[in-house]
Amino acid sequence: MSDEEVLGQVLMMAYQGEEPGPLVYEWIAKRALGGIKIFGWNAEDSTKVAAAVVRLQKASLGSRLGVPLLVATDQEGGWIRHIKGATTITAGNMALGASGRPYDAYRSGCIIGEELAALGVNMNFAPSVDLATRPRSYIIGTRSFSDDPRVAASLGSAFARGLADSGVIATAKHFPGHGDTEADSHGVMPVIRIDEKTLWERELLPYRVLIADGLPAIMSGHLSFPLVSGDGLPASLSPYFMTTLLRGKLGFKGLAVTDDLAMNGADEPAGSISEACVKALEAGNDLLMVSRLFALDDPACERLLEACRERPSFRARAREAAGRVVEAKLRYLEPRGKAALLPDLSRLGAKVPDPEGGAFNREQAYRSATALRAGGIPFLGSAADKGKGYGRLLVAGPFADFVGAGLEAYPGAASFRFSYGPEGAALPAELESFSKALSGADSVLVCVANSAGMDFANRARAAGKRVAILSAMSPVALAKASWAEASVAVYSCSRESLRAGVAVLSGAAVAQGRLPFRLPK
Repeated sequence: MSDEEVLGQVLMMAYQGEEPGPLVYEWIAKRALGGIKIFGWNAEDSTKVAAAVVRLQKASLGSRLGVPLLVATDQEGGWIRHIKGATTITAGNMALGASGRPYDAYRSGCIIGEELAALGVNMNFAPSVDLATRPRSYIIGTRSFSDDPRVAASLGSAFARGLADSGVIATAKHFPGHGDTEADSHGVMPVIRIDEKTLWERELLPYRVLIADGLPAIMSGHLSFPLVSGDGLPASLSPYFMTTLLRGKLGFKGLAVTDDLAMNGADEPAGSISEACVKALEAGNDLLMVSRLFALDDPACERLLEACRERPSFRARAREAAGRVVEAKLRYLEPRGKAALLPDLSRLGAKVPDPEGGAFNREQAYRSATALRAGGIPFLGSAADKGKGYGRLLVAGPFADFVGAGLEAYPGAASFRFSYGPEGAALPAELESFSKALSGADSVLVCVANSAGMDFANRARAAGKRVAILSAMSPVALAKASWAEASVAVYSCSRESLRAGVAVLSGAAVAQGRLPFRLPK
């Protein structure tokens, strides 16, 4: 490989829109581009994703080197589902943590992996093994399995095995751990002030288990641990974290890929994206992921070439990284053959959505539903008492599936829809309309998915109504709702989860899950 091709192999870039433009193919032909990341803006239509993958892989296989592309995405389950269209909506990691069954995590990984493989996506940036240490964290939230590192290790390992058995490269993230901060590394570099002993026994435990299981890839996070590294660098740009700790102490032999280097958590400490690319490679990363498509003469490309030509040590590091990228392709892509790289568009309908996914998600939704205030369940009497009526009940929430399930469980109830956002506080006009709707109700069943939803529950309480709460997404808001007559958490806004939660509240089902983290006081 030329230096340009070596640096091409260590880059994973993205394109805008549904169709890859000419510049992507120029990168493949002239620079041996190593990978493509599929983002949500590419993937509203899963069939178009598969068609784009076919064209991109044919171009890569027909290039001078004939090395296929790593095609990656973020398909964690739950609300992180970049490829939409016909793909299955699963409940996500926190629901898996609530059911606590490794087999559920394995099946979830299988279902997601089989769909990705059918689309030609061969690498998934999942599982997220960040801990729910700070449950108020918006950026992690329900992406975490648990606040217990042993649970996260067990479920993360099972999820990764499910992806592997589907032919997809699992990538644990965000190394060394994004859980103990409420800051978002997209906008700032979070600083986490814990010592090395805490890091080893808590954040790193899932990685220690997954590495022992043969984890193929790890994503480095833009997170600073100054008490561990002795400097202010994010782990993604830190030689201590990426080489001394990950390669040396943890013994990781697989592929290290950065989180998006266009995020402020990386480019601000480095001074620019160009310097972030250089520092990330020097630190020990093998694959540099950016959420854009550089021009061939972009300053970042010129800076990488300059470092290669002027510094033999950097050139050797770049070639080591490219070798590891190619080795991963030989190990995980080559055995599956050319057919796996080029999805069969005529058979997508039989594979996406996964034919077994719907039944599994319904069953898992009931296993994960958790009663936080069980004393008032069934709320307003059991399902067997439907003929006696429920008084004047108002079913209120931001999701049509919740309202539909509520009206089905409580015939004759009234309904009220409010907006999901803004997340921090309810819209004043909607609260005013809700107050008018409350005047005709004795009891209220509210779906709370964020702080805004909690405003509606509090308004109903202030009006003297009997209140039951179904918590979708993180149940952290329920720490301030011990006054509710009944409350159930389902950790997801999927149709199956919402219906399971309403069934528990109405007495038609029994809650089987347990809270996967400690509610803050």
